[in-house]
Amino acid sequence: MESDRSPRPASLIILNGKNASNEELRQAVQEQRQAGYPVHVRVTWEHGDGQRYVQEAVSLGVQTVIAGGGDGTLNEIARSLALLPPAQRPCLGILPLGTANDFALSCAIPARLDHALSLAILGKATAIDLIQVNRDHYFINMATGGFGTRITTETPAKLKSVLGGASYVVHGLLNIDRLTADECVIRGPDFTWAGKAVVIGIGNGRQAGGGQALCPNALINDGKLQLRIFAANELLPILLNSLTDNEKNPHIISAELPWLEIRAPHEMTFNLDGEPLTGKKFMISVLPAALSCRLPPQCPLLE
Repeated sequence: MESDRSPRPASLIILNGKNASNEELRQAVQEQRQAGYPVHVRVTWEHGDGQRYVQEAVSLGVQTVIAGGGDGTLNEIARSLALLPPAQRPCLGILPLGTANDFALSCAIPARLDHALSLAILGKATAIDLIQVNRDHYFINMATGGFGTRITTETPAKLKSVLGGASYVVHGLLNIDRLTADECVIRGPDFTWAGKAVVIGIGNGRQAGGGQALCPNALINDGKLQLRIFAANELLPILLNSLTDNEKNPHIISAELPWLEIRAPHEMTFNLDGEPLTGKKFMISVLPAALSCRLPPQCPLLE
């Protein structure tokens, strides 16, 4: 019987430089190559490398670009893919190699790198939403504002390397005396809220900050954002993860919206999957089915 000589789909891994010496990943790549799947690997060194490698992926004609890193790396690759013409846009694959891996965990991407790589190369391509902020910024998982943003951006790298996602909670508890609320007005279709917020979560995905389920009902293919506002003095319970599932708590305001606008009398900072964005006005909207991503069959974030 004649063997199947049809070409195998090629992929390109864009690997965060911190993971360049990962032996488990090296072995997984070798196994895929031995099975006949061409896998190119590029390692990032400085800002802009991700976008440059995505352009190279188009030139190579690969079917999948695989983001190897944490949520920040995933954000950079997703944003770079979104900037391509749809006809040239490869699928997105995910290798969870960051500190928290919030999006990957929410999607049930396997923790074992050989399994994750196999999924990224051979998994079913599924259309997912991407979120656009002020025209030229994007996020795939979540935007967070308020005290939670300062915690995730200020947590020391050494603490993250030792404690992983729990480092965000520890750092937050150590700095709770710095608690301040952001005053703002948030508007969307049939929705208006004005007040002071300790934490604002705007979710395409469900969790951020190392496992904090700020937007527990978010879906990545429904054309909507989940907005969660934690008002007034609810910081400590949030950090301890005891309030996020309590929809009846009067200090938690929730809405599902295709777009929203935030205005503040002072500068606010939002963390877009690790990218800080500061301003007084934020226009945030869903780009439905903007990307194609290889996800597990039972991904919890799909309708």
